[in-house]
Amino acid sequence: MPGILEWRPPLLPDLFDWLESGLPGFPARHGAPVHGIRIEEQLTDDAYLLRAELPGLDVEKDVRIDVTHDVLSLRAERGEETRERHHTEFRYGTFARSVRLPAGARVDEVRAEYKDGILTVTVPLTAVEKPSVTHVEVRRAE
Repeated sequence: MPGILEWRPPLLPDLFDWLESGLPGFPARHGAPVHGIRIEEQLTDDAYLLRAELPGLDVEKDVRIDVTHDVLSLRAERGEETRERHHTEFRYGTFARSVRLPAGARVDEVRAEYKDGILTVTVPLTAVEKPSVTHVEVRRAE
């Protein structure tokens, strides 16, 4: 009958499902997998920008951002809604991602904004002098 689509599970698991399901042996609390957070990174002369896809979350309650030394960590929780459904491809549970910040990151000035399902984290940067290079001559030993 035209106009009716029947969903059939793929024969092979989706590559993104496999990659984002977490590493075997590293479960989240209570054995649930930790899903990855998809990000975009941009480095400008004065800031490091990280954009993360986090649709459908209450950022004040469900999202946590921490900076430890030079690592920025994002963690989010999406609780599963209890309703009858035939099929879902939504992800529920814990989502996490950590990135190493560039040299000169001013971690005490990190800002975050959330709009239209995208979390944007801005980390101001201090200009870092490029290290000088010293050439060392190699001589043959006698």
